[in-house]
Amino acid sequence: MDELLKAGTITSTHGIKGEVKVYPAAGDLSRFEYLKACIIDTGKKQVNVEVESVKFFKNQAILKFKGYDNINDIEQYKGASLLVTRENAIPLEEGEFYIADIIDAPVYEENGRELGILTDVLETGANDVYVVKTKEGKELLLPAIPECILEVDTDAPKVVVHIMKGLLD
Repeated sequence: MDELLKAGTITSTHGIKGEVKVYPAAGDLSRFEYLKACIIDTGKKQVNVEVESVKFFKNQAILKFKGYDNINDIEQYKGASLLVTRENAIPLEEGEFYIADIIDAPVYEENGRELGILTDVLETGANDVYVVKTKEGKELLLPAIPECILEVDTDAPKVVVHIMKGLLD
């Protein structure tokens, strides 16, 4: 299991006093209200930062980090991922799980036949979509709805699915 979870992506700077706009990874802005510390991941380096203040605008959080007091300090992080440790992540409700815990999990049909590997989860307006790379190398998109996703086991890890009519066509 990854110890770092993606909380969002820094999309741009906000004003000239070192604030950044962050698009949430899971569409849930409330997670930022309680965020005290996080990690900026540029892909080349990771920088630990403390959150000084949070406000919201439309579908993004506006964060101010301690020690970053003008646009020139923070501009270099546009496009970077914002990561949190599991201990700083929002607590999960019963039946919820972190997407990072099922990426690369084997996916099985309900009859036990291995279908492929879960490579990504796309977040759409209606429901998430699981991206499965089949053993034949094809990409299969499965809606994350109860009729299709029968079981998600983060301990194993594995995903059991029901292939609805028309999904393999």
